Amino acid sequence: MATFKISRSSSIGSNVLALAGVYLLLLTLTARDAAAQTNVPAGVLTNEMASVSPTTGTNNTAATNSSSLFDPQDGWLDLSSFLDKAYGFMPIAVPITEPAVGYGAVGGLMFINRGTNADGTPQKPGLTMIGGGGTENGTWAVLGANTHTWFDDKLETQIVAAYLNVNLKFYGIGEGPLNNNPVPYTLQPLGTILEGRYRLGKTRWQAGLRYTLADMRVSFAGSPLPPQINPPELESRMSGLSPLVIYDGRNNIFTPTRGTYFEAGVKVNNEALGSSFNYEIASATLIQYIPLGSTLFFGIKGVTKLSFDNTPFYALPYIDLRGVALAEYMGQYMAEEEMELRWQLWKRFSLVGFTGLGGVWNNFDRFESKEGVVTGVTGIRYEIARRYGLHLGADVAFGPHDTAFYIQIGSAWFRP
Repeated sequence: MATFKISRSSSIGSNVLALAGVYLLLLTLTARDAAAQTNVPAGVLTNEMASVSPTTGTNNTAATNSSSLFDPQDGWLDLSSFLDKAYGFMPIAVPITEPAVGYGAVGGLMFINRGTNADGTPQKPGLTMIGGGGTENGTWAVLGANTHTWFDDKLETQIVAAYLNVNLKFYGIGEGPLNNNPVPYTLQPLGTILEGRYRLGKTRWQAGLRYTLADMRVSFAGSPLPPQINPPELESRMSGLSPLVIYDGRNNIFTPTRGTYFEAGVKVNNEALGSSFNYEIASATLIQYIPLGSTLFFGIKGVTKLSFDNTPFYALPYIDLRGVALAEYMGQYMAEEEMELRWQLWKRFSLVGFTGLGGVWNNFDRFESKEGVVTGVTGIRYEIARRYGLHLGADVAFGPHDTAFYIQIGSAWFRP
């Protein structure tokens, strides 16, 4: 479902704020009645998943009321019953394994509010989370978040507020001497993300709008400032609206085995909205899952992000692949592709192989100051919640400079 890095979003500024988005991962883990739904909104469990495990093909209807941590069907460790019975509030703790900030964890309390639609079907749970976290390099954060559904699950709203102190390294924008001699800096955003999504009829399409507001403080080690950094960027405000369109045809949001996910949007930051800079970032993501047999599952993801006008460095697109440190390769434009093959090797265990490639550049016509990277990953998974199709595991990623370790819960390409 997610790789527990500090963030995975379109820019440093917005994605460090989106550390609070970790709670969206936990939203899906507490969907007690989702597997029994018959009228499922886009992005939630499908009917097919409610009856058949997407990995083993076994029937999931038996023993759904068991309170044991072991599945009565096969005797293996299984958390399905625990997830079925989650209610009220629960403590949470999830790891961070982003190479740029080191190992750490985020934790807190999550409060769960359940409701029922007019036709009697259960709604996606509403959640409120408060918490914080930190890593070994001094990065830390405090956050709060809430999600709620309205009008029989047609409208979903999300609110995130956070204050972060993130220690990173500036590798320059495009090719240059900083690529091999990065300068340490600290990014301190204080802000909020507000988002609403409306499901279009009974289709799998959603239209949405996201608003991001954050005061950004940046401090670099030593002086003078690195090249390509403008003094106004050290204390500034980002304020922008992002219209979104989303299609979700996956058979499972946890560890999908087939289906399509598509998301596109344009983030517009403007002084009229209170932003310190006028700039735009267009982005599109396409993910496709294809079963190649009963035990082989192929996935491919393509992402592109284009920034325009006076984009501050902390909002520039960057390559976001396993094996690449956060914001190591950034530029005005970015494109990347990832491919992953999962082999259901034996019972609940599977092996994963992955390769990715990405590039950034600073001139759309000439591809000037371009940089590229190729990565590879190998990993192992265990199906920890069979009725939810949820897999847990770890990846070792080989990048251009380092070898990185990641803990995975569900798909590395998680989209709620």
